[in-house]
Amino acid sequence: MRKIIVTEFITLDGVIEAPGGKETDHPHGGWQFKYGSPETGKYKADELAGVDALLLGRTTYENFAGFWPGQSGGDFADPINRMPKYVVSRSLQKVEWNNSHILRDVAGEVAALKATDGGDILVYGSATLVKALLHHDLIDELRLMVFPLSIGGGLRLFDDNRELKKFGLKHSQATDNGVLIIECYPIS
Repeated sequence: MRKIIVTEFITLDGVIEAPGGKETDHPHGGWQFKYGSPETGKYKADELAGVDALLLGRTTYENFAGFWPGQSGGDFADPINRMPKYVVSRSLQKVEWNNSHILRDVAGEVAALKATDGGDILVYGSATLVKALLHHDLIDELRLMVFPLSIGGGLRLFDDNRELKKFGLKHSQATDNGVLIIECYPIS
Protein backbone atom coordinates (compact mmCIF):
# COMPACT_ATOMS: atom_id res chain seq x y z
CA MET A 1 0.00 0.00 0.00
CA ARG A 2 1.26 3.46 -0.89
CA LYS A 3 1.54 6.22 1.69
CA ILE A 4 0.03 9.64 1.22
CA ILE A 5 2.40 12.28 2.57
CA VAL A 6 1.12 15.84 2.97
CA THR A 7 3.65 18.66 3.05
CA GLU A 8 2.74 22.23 3.99
CA PHE A 9 4.37 25.58 4.64
CA ILE A 10 2.51 27.01 7.63
CA THR A 11 2.75 30.14 9.79
CA LEU A 12 2.57 30.23 13.57
CA ASP A 13 -1.05 31.36 13.29
CA GLY A 14 -1.89 28.34 11.12
CA VAL A 15 -2.07 30.03 7.71
CA ILE A 16 -0.96 28.14 4.62
CA GLU A 17 -2.23 30.62 2.05
CA ALA A 18 0.02 32.24 -0.55
CA PRO A 19 3.48 31.22 0.60
CA GLY A 20 4.87 32.09 -2.85
CA GLY A 21 3.11 35.41 -3.12
CA LYS A 22 1.19 35.04 -6.38
CA GLU A 23 -1.28 32.26 -5.64
CA THR A 24 -3.79 34.55 -3.95
CA ASP A 25 -4.18 38.25 -3.27
CA HIS A 26 -3.09 37.90 0.36
CA PRO A 27 -1.42 41.16 1.45
CA HIS A 28 1.52 39.26 2.96
CA GLY A 29 2.11 36.84 0.08
CA GLY A 30 5.70 35.76 -0.35
CA TRP A 31 6.34 35.12 3.34
CA GLN A 32 7.92 31.70 2.74
CA PHE A 33 10.68 33.00 0.43
CA LYS A 34 12.09 35.25 3.16
CA TYR A 35 13.24 32.09 4.98
CA GLY A 36 14.95 30.28 2.13
CA SER A 37 18.10 28.41 3.04
CA PRO A 38 20.21 25.54 1.70
CA GLU A 39 19.01 23.45 4.66
CA THR A 40 15.29 23.83 3.89
CA GLY A 41 15.95 23.56 0.15
CA LYS A 42 17.68 20.22 0.64
CA TYR A 43 14.84 18.99 2.83
CA LYS A 44 12.28 19.81 0.11
CA ALA A 45 14.43 18.26 -2.64
CA ASP A 46 14.90 15.06 -0.61
CA GLU A 47 11.18 14.98 0.13
CA LEU A 48 10.32 15.07 -3.59
CA ALA A 49 13.02 12.52 -4.45
CA GLY A 50 11.44 10.09 -1.97
CA VAL A 51 8.07 9.81 -3.74
CA ASP A 52 6.77 8.48 -7.03
CA ALA A 53 3.67 10.62 -7.64
CA LEU A 54 1.93 13.87 -6.76
CA LEU A 55 -1.64 14.29 -5.56
CA LEU A 56 -2.95 17.84 -5.94
CA GLY A 57 -6.12 19.82 -5.53
CA ARG A 58 -7.44 21.74 -8.53
CA THR A 59 -6.08 25.17 -7.58
CA THR A 60 -2.59 23.91 -6.75
CA TYR A 61 -2.61 21.80 -9.91
CA GLU A 62 -3.53 24.79 -12.06
CA ASN A 63 -0.80 26.92 -10.44
CA PHE A 64 1.78 24.17 -10.92
CA ALA A 65 0.64 23.43 -14.50
CA GLY A 66 1.05 27.12 -15.30
CA PHE A 67 4.67 27.09 -14.14
CA TRP A 68 6.44 23.71 -14.07
CA PRO A 69 5.98 22.54 -17.69
CA GLY A 70 8.15 25.48 -18.80
CA GLN A 71 10.95 24.56 -16.37
CA SER A 72 13.69 21.95 -16.67
CA GLY A 73 16.64 20.62 -14.72
CA GLY A 74 17.34 20.84 -11.03
CA ASP A 75 15.94 18.92 -8.13
CA PHE A 76 12.33 19.92 -8.79
CA ALA A 77 11.43 20.60 -12.43
CA ASP A 78 12.45 17.30 -14.02
CA PRO A 79 10.94 15.05 -11.31
CA ILE A 80 7.72 17.07 -11.10
CA ASN A 81 7.29 17.09 -14.87
CA ARG A 82 8.08 13.38 -15.19
CA MET A 83 6.13 11.80 -12.35
CA PRO A 84 2.40 10.98 -12.40
CA LYS A 85 0.19 13.81 -11.16
CA TYR A 86 -3.27 13.07 -9.82
CA VAL A 87 -5.57 16.06 -9.50
CA VAL A 88 -8.73 15.77 -7.43
CA SER A 89 -11.43 17.91 -9.01
CA ARG A 90 -15.10 17.75 -9.80
CA SER A 91 -14.89 20.73 -12.17
CA LEU A 92 -11.89 20.03 -14.41
CA GLN A 93 -12.86 18.32 -17.63
CA LYS A 94 -9.35 17.61 -18.92
CA VAL A 95 -5.73 17.98 -17.89
CA GLU A 96 -2.97 18.55 -20.41
CA TRP A 97 0.20 18.57 -18.31
CA ASN A 98 2.35 15.50 -18.94
CA ASN A 99 1.27 12.37 -17.04
CA SER A 100 -1.72 14.03 -15.31
CA HIS A 101 -4.91 12.24 -14.31
CA ILE A 102 -8.21 13.45 -12.87
CA LEU A 103 -9.76 11.85 -9.79
CA ARG A 104 -13.30 12.89 -8.88
CA ASP A 105 -13.80 11.38 -5.43
CA VAL A 106 -11.54 11.65 -2.38
CA ALA A 107 -13.06 8.85 -0.33
CA GLY A 108 -13.25 6.36 -3.18
CA GLU A 109 -10.71 7.12 -5.89
CA VAL A 110 -7.93 8.43 -3.64
CA ALA A 111 -8.36 5.44 -1.33
CA ALA A 112 -8.15 3.17 -4.39
CA LEU A 113 -5.00 4.97 -5.57
CA LYS A 114 -3.40 4.37 -2.16
CA ALA A 115 -4.10 0.65 -2.55
CA THR A 116 -2.21 0.38 -5.86
CA ASP A 117 1.38 -0.76 -6.24
CA GLY A 118 4.02 1.93 -6.37
CA GLY A 119 5.90 4.42 -4.28
CA ASP A 120 4.61 7.06 -1.94
CA ILE A 121 2.44 9.98 -3.05
CA LEU A 122 3.17 13.58 -2.07
CA VAL A 123 0.55 16.30 -1.62
CA TYR A 124 1.79 19.88 -1.96
CA GLY A 125 -0.44 22.65 -0.59
CA SER A 126 -3.95 21.82 -1.78
CA ALA A 127 -5.75 22.93 1.40
CA THR A 128 -9.26 21.85 0.41
CA LEU A 129 -8.02 18.43 -0.66
CA VAL A 130 -5.92 18.02 2.50
CA LYS A 131 -8.93 18.84 4.68
CA ALA A 132 -10.89 16.10 2.89
CA LEU A 133 -7.98 13.66 3.23
CA LEU A 134 -7.81 14.41 6.96
CA HIS A 135 -11.56 13.92 7.32
CA HIS A 136 -11.42 10.54 5.54
CA ASP A 137 -8.27 9.41 7.43
CA LEU A 138 -6.28 9.01 4.23
CA ILE A 139 -3.09 10.79 5.34
CA ASP A 140 -0.20 8.60 6.44
CA GLU A 141 2.26 11.37 7.22
CA LEU A 142 1.93 15.11 7.77
CA ARG A 143 5.03 17.25 7.24
CA LEU A 144 4.82 20.84 8.36
CA MET A 145 7.45 23.51 7.86
CA VAL A 146 6.42 25.99 10.56
CA PHE A 147 7.64 29.52 9.81
CA PRO A 148 8.28 31.88 12.73
CA LEU A 149 5.78 34.56 11.79
CA SER A 150 2.11 35.42 12.00
CA ILE A 151 0.33 36.94 9.02
CA GLY A 152 -2.99 37.71 10.65
CA GLY A 153 -5.39 35.57 8.68
CA GLY A 154 -5.88 33.58 5.55
CA LEU A 155 -6.52 30.04 4.49
CA ARG A 156 -5.98 27.64 7.39
CA LEU A 157 -5.22 23.96 7.25
CA PHE A 158 -7.17 23.13 10.40
CA ASP A 159 -10.66 24.61 10.44
CA ASP A 160 -12.76 25.09 13.52
CA ASN A 161 -14.76 21.95 12.72
CA ARG A 162 -14.24 20.37 16.16
CA GLU A 163 -12.99 17.14 14.56
CA LEU A 164 -10.35 15.55 16.81
CA LYS A 165 -7.24 14.24 15.07
CA LYS A 166 -4.26 12.92 17.01
CA PHE A 167 -0.72 12.67 15.70
CA GLY A 168 2.50 11.09 16.87
CA LEU A 169 5.84 12.79 16.30
CA LYS A 170 8.11 11.01 13.84
CA HIS A 171 10.81 13.67 13.50
CA SER A 172 11.44 17.31 14.31
CA GLN A 173 14.21 19.65 13.31
CA ALA A 174 14.88 23.31 13.95
CA THR A 175 16.72 24.99 11.10
CA ASP A 176 19.26 27.80 11.37
CA ASN A 177 16.76 30.30 9.94
CA GLY A 178 14.12 29.56 12.59
CA VAL A 179 11.90 27.23 10.55
CA LEU A 180 10.70 24.19 12.48
CA ILE A 181 10.22 21.00 10.47
CA ILE A 182 7.72 18.61 12.02
CA GLU A 183 6.95 15.16 10.63
CA CYS A 184 4.07 13.35 12.26
CA TYR A 185 1.72 10.45 11.65
CA PRO A 186 -1.94 9.99 12.56
CA ILE A 187 -2.86 7.98 15.63
CA SER A 188 -6.17 6.13 15.56
